[in-house]
Amino acid sequence: MLTPLTVVLAAAALALAAWCGWAAYRDQPTKDWHFIGMAVVTLLALVQLVIGIVLLARGSDPAEGTAIFVAYLAAVVACVPVVGLISLTERTKWGSLTVVAGAVVLAVLQARLHDIWGGGSGA
Repeated sequence: MLTPLTVVLAAAALALAAWCGWAAYRDQPTKDWHFIGMAVVTLLALVQLVIGIVLLARGSDPAEGTAIFVAYLAAVVACVPVVGLISLTERTKWGSLTVVAGAVVLAVLQARLHDIWGGGSGA
């Protein structure tokens, strides 16, 4: 995998978590601009998914197995949209905290995805 993209995606996810955490601290639900931030993080995750699929198609092998790698890629792409939908149904600070949790999970998934690929020794 591309280590710079992994780091950027993890940093963007943590920034989203901080931003939504600040909204929750102020007793606010997710607002339109939070959803723009979620869209940016999701777009980065989709770019990572495409790059991962291309690397697999070229014959690169993750250190810990293709099935686990693909499962983590899918989880990364689904993480923020799922919590974004949940935050739409919970229009209180708890909706914002749901996004915080999902964004932190996405950052952790990035670290694990990096390990699954082989710690950056691939591509």
